This record gives sequence, C-alpha cells and structure tokens, in this order.
Amino acid sequence: MSQNLKSTDIRVGQALPERPIPVTSSLVTCGALATRDFEKVHHDKAFAQASGMPDVYMNILTSQGLTETYLRDWVGRDAVFRKLSVRLGAPNIPGTTMTMSGEVKSVEGNRVEVEVVGQNDKWGMHVKALATLELAK
Repeated sequence: MSQNLKSTDIRVGQALPERPIPVTSSLVTCGALATRDFEKVHHDKAFAQASGMPDVYMNILTSQGLTETYLRDWVGRDAVFRKLSVRLGAPNIPGTTMTMSGEVKSVEGNRVEVEVVGQNDKWGMHVKALATLELAK
C-alpha cells in the first residue's frame, strides 16, 4: 500500500505499476457472493458450461472492486472517488491472470483522472475504467 500521494507527485502520462491478479474459482465465486450476485454462471461450473463458457466467470462488481483496490493501493486511502466508469470486455475465468495497469490522463489541482485496464492473458481486455480521484490536500 502506498502513502497518500499529492497531485504534485503525479504527472500526465505517468504509468501506474502493473499488478497481476491470478483468477481462481474462489476469487470468482466469493466475489460474486460477496456482492450478492447469485447468478449461477458465477458459482456453478456446470451451469456456466451449459451456457457456453468453459468455467464460471467474474461478475462486474468484482471487476469494479479490483479496479478500486488497484487505484487505492497506488494513490492512498485518503483519496475520494468522484467518478468511476467501468466497461467489461472478455470474461475472466479461473486459470487465467488479469494484469492491471494504468495511466494518468489529467491532473487539475487535486483532481486526477486515471485510465485503468485489466488485461486477461487468454482473451484480452477484461475491464477498462476511467476514474476521477480527488486527492487529500
């Protein structure tokens, strides 16, 4: 976890450190259940396979939570999310790895806009997000 960054510590174009996240059955299932998403495709492998998928797959709220955690670990716990737009792409299934990366798009006063991408090593872009964070003064 990082200390709380200040806007003077951040510059446009700055890359955030990459973070690989192994996608496991436990991560997919527990993430879905923790977010009260009881759709069977997130916890029942046979049901997911019957729907055409090779295994259970991650729900959007888990992807959003991993994105938020990635950003908080970079910028610090005192930052406030002012906006977070999340778009899903390829599914995350157990046995793959999603690598989170990011780039600072703008810095205006204490507000920082960051683009985040979670790239699945098997099928490509899983999640793409744009976050506006207000940093502690």
